[in-house]
Amino acid sequence: MSKSFYITTTLPYVNADPHVGFAMEFIRADTIARYKKLLGYDVFFNTGTDEHGQKLFTAAEKEGIPVQQYVDDYAERFRGLKDLLGITYDVHFIRTTDVHHVASVQEFWNRCNNNGYIYKKNYEIKYCIGCELEKTDSELNDNGECPVHPGVVVEKINEENYFFKFSEFGDKLLKLYSEDQTFITPIFRLNEMKSFINSGLQDFSISRLKSKMPWGVPVPNDEDQIMYVWFDALVNYISTLGWPENTTTFEKFWINGTPVQYCGKDNVRQQSVMWQAMLMAAGLPNSHKIVINGFITAEGGVKMSKSVGNVFSPYDIVAEYGADALRYFLLREVSSFEDSPFTIERFKNAYNSGLANGLGNLVSRIMTMAENYGVSHIGSIITNNEDTDLNSFDIKKYMDKIWLKIEDIDKKIQKTEPYKLFKTDEEMARGIVSELCTDLSVVATLLIPALPETANKILTYLKQSKKPAEPLFLRKD
Repeated sequence: MSKSFYITTTLPYVNADPHVGFAMEFIRADTIARYKKLLGYDVFFNTGTDEHGQKLFTAAEKEGIPVQQYVDDYAERFRGLKDLLGITYDVHFIRTTDVHHVASVQEFWNRCNNNGYIYKKNYEIKYCIGCELEKTDSELNDNGECPVHPGVVVEKINEENYFFKFSEFGDKLLKLYSEDQTFITPIFRLNEMKSFINSGLQDFSISRLKSKMPWGVPVPNDEDQIMYVWFDALVNYISTLGWPENTTTFEKFWINGTPVQYCGKDNVRQQSVMWQAMLMAAGLPNSHKIVINGFITAEGGVKMSKSVGNVFSPYDIVAEYGADALRYFLLREVSSFEDSPFTIERFKNAYNSGLANGLGNLVSRIMTMAENYGVSHIGSIITNNEDTDLNSFDIKKYMDKIWLKIEDIDKKIQKTEPYKLFKTDEEMARGIVSELCTDLSVVATLLIPALPETANKILTYLKQSKKPAEPLFLRKD
């Protein structure tokens, strides 16, 4: 029986076009999915769109169109990232407006309710529409605004809603973390969540009055209430597997498939604390691992955000540079876990140095010698070895290792100079070029999960012993 592996991104909120921040999460999850497939795993890769909540309802009203039409249009733009970014062909795309997802969420609610973890009460809170989260005074800046969404008015909500008994799960969550110190990666995020839990968990609202916000999943047996968007959206990680009725797929990938969830650091509380408590309340197994990305920042270290408007479109970047160029930058030039800046100038410099002058130039030099000297390289070195860095989701470290190999091959060419040696010792020169082809095949094989299009091109050149008809990456001035 084949091994199974489950990986998912968060679901982006469809209130604006896709930006490079989500492209990064999508590409990283795809890289891990491809790596696991190379190791022989049966992989379930999930992504999709989050389509309920106050922000979307308000945005659709502002544009004067039905909210379903609004989310349909944006969902297709996110679905288009699959082909744009060279994502593995069998990614599963879920929308939280899907009929099956809505039914799954209602069943999940019923299980939490039947187990005694949902109750109703009157309450008053401060609420950030940008985050779709309750905010305490300590979480707001001096202007009374959410620091993640400056300029967005923090609303005061006073109504009767359903609540989730979050406060009952502190010890259970700490026990979950203690059993696996890598449950949240990197570990400093795990320590942050331990501190958050130790400060005392508060029950949180999981519904809204339908009369005030009608766009969402109806609460079972209460026609006046709509589910809170986070409660609804988080369930996608199991509804995409056909839960609750498709027990075979659920058991294969959620129970036995070590489910991994990628998310940004602004989602760490929802994914690693709230969602884990919700799973416990429903009597379901927890996730296996939560991997936390840093932010992609704009000029001056400011967070890149749709609401702020300082974002870059992956569609624009790929149109000029190609999918693998964007994959390269987001996998190698961006920290695996910390914030990293993105500017077009920084992107172009990395493209020219790492791809055009680096990998691309190396491929051209080796394959030109192979073709000119008639050196054939049969097949390639395909390995299915575990990699420590990919197993720990440090993709940047993995990419840096590959570029160190590229540098070493360059040095080997400079030291041996086979193009000169060919004039005096043809046999030795051929042997060196053959070794260089083998070295290049190792690089290409390592690149398969990260830069699949480029890796396949290189392996084709090696198989045919032909130099590229044009540069792999044209230098940009």
